[in-house]
Amino acid sequence: MSNGWTFADVWETIAEVLPEAPALIHAGETTTWADFDRRANGLAQALLDRGCGHQEKVAFYLYNRPEYLETFSACSKASLVHVNTNYRYADDELVYIWDNADARAVVFQDAFTETVERIRSKVPEVHTFYWVADGLGAGTCPEWALPYEDAVATKTEGNVRHPNGRSGDDLLLLYTGGTTGMPKGVMWRQDDLLMVNDAKNKVSLPAMLDLDAVRARTLKPGPISLPACPLMHGTGLFNATNTLALGGAISTLEGIKFSIEEFLDNLDSVGVKSTFIVGDAFAKPMLAALDAEPDRWDLSGMRVIISSGVMWSSESKEGLLRHWPHLVLVDAYGSSEAIGMGSSVSSKAASAKTATFSLSPDSAVITEDGRLVEPGSGEIGRVGIRGRTPVGYYKDEEKTAATFPVVDGVRYSIPGDFATIEADGSITLLGRGSVCINSGGEKIFPEEVEEAIKLHPDVLDAIAVGIPDDRFGQAVTAVVATADGVVNPASVIAHVKERLAAYKAPKQVFAVPSLERAANGKIDYKRWTAHAEAASSAATAAAAS
Repeated sequence: MSNGWTFADVWETIAEVLPEAPALIHAGETTTWADFDRRANGLAQALLDRGCGHQEKVAFYLYNRPEYLETFSACSKASLVHVNTNYRYADDELVYIWDNADARAVVFQDAFTETVERIRSKVPEVHTFYWVADGLGAGTCPEWALPYEDAVATKTEGNVRHPNGRSGDDLLLLYTGGTTGMPKGVMWRQDDLLMVNDAKNKVSLPAMLDLDAVRARTLKPGPISLPACPLMHGTGLFNATNTLALGGAISTLEGIKFSIEEFLDNLDSVGVKSTFIVGDAFAKPMLAALDAEPDRWDLSGMRVIISSGVMWSSESKEGLLRHWPHLVLVDAYGSSEAIGMGSSVSSKAASAKTATFSLSPDSAVITEDGRLVEPGSGEIGRVGIRGRTPVGYYKDEEKTAATFPVVDGVRYSIPGDFATIEADGSITLLGRGSVCINSGGEKIFPEEVEEAIKLHPDVLDAIAVGIPDDRFGQAVTAVVATADGVVNPASVIAHVKERLAAYKAPKQVFAVPSLERAANGKIDYKRWTAHAEAASSAATAAAAS
């Protein structure tokens, strides 16, 4: 028996109770709970046989596939540590992550074989590479790797455990880029992560490990859920693991590039009850497809859409509810470092405002000098949460101390979002302080400006950045995505001034065809700040000539 909750203990119990129920669905094939558990046992044993020690790190270099969750389960079984890998990273970034995480094994799919071949000599501490066939690469396992299917076929007697046993203290690492600096590995105890996620379920598990409680609530198969966002990011992974903890199934898309048609086809054909997205980055294309072909998909079986990570505008929510009035739309406010800080729920009965959330009981807004912001005071602070929070950042005591301070004797996780508390107790997010614009002594939060710009009829997406200005220190500058890469700057500026104080309106607006957001909806502020500076310099030079 483990000391504290682990994912492996919960999932093994579900496999025992619901062996023939679906657990993983991909490309028309279903893996039952019994097979899911058997394959994870095989991989867990293979990793131990290869010499992976207690709490050593395993890097996941995979798109959304069943193998991701099988490997996650195997790591939990064998007390090994999950390390997510952003598959959009370049060679040096991959080397940094695997080196910083002290990875000893890497599970990668064939699509990335050439990349791993180039960099493996730069990560000499990685002693084992497992190759996943995917139909996207050469189709042959390289000589320096081992076939994943051979590993999952490893014979085991019962459920696999590391000789040291399992513990709720067993970690998983979730690397997050944030807005500045190198990616940081957020360390979550399995007990804390599982309990934080489980707390939002109708029938929650007790604080102390009790597998009979798992059996008692697993009376029938749980819901089928589809993560539209990557499992390599917290929104996708945390929601997927929670669905599995309910005895449900995870359906993953076959395409490696997100297709709104494939996504909606899958929701229709598989019988998905809930899906996980990342704000308007997914909601706007979804709404456009539904508006274009409102009768193409039968989604009457859908019950909930959950979003986290970036802004989900009230306009997008209202548009989706026009097509699916039976849905509940849950905008979950949190981050890799702080789950469950707040939420905003929209339905046919009531639609919530953009970027406005109800704080959870353990959350607070904290001023720079360590005071709790009072509702209706107008003060600005950073949002934090106490209770079950990460241990810290892996091998980074300085950043750990800054993000997880002790306030009035209580340890908080404070990722960096600034907010105010309204008189009714709700919070209005203002944005991340690290990208705050200081113009003429006024603090301007980009997300507030971006929200206003996106309401312009010609704008598909927008980013607001600060560029150097001789008079004001920084000037608010917007880069917008439009259908044809062209925009009327004066129209956008006037549009913002109708909604915000004039000093918050952009001084210049530049258009591009796409802002090329990452799959988790995040945007590269550094890149687009440089783009805005170059475009501004070119415009100034052209005007002077």
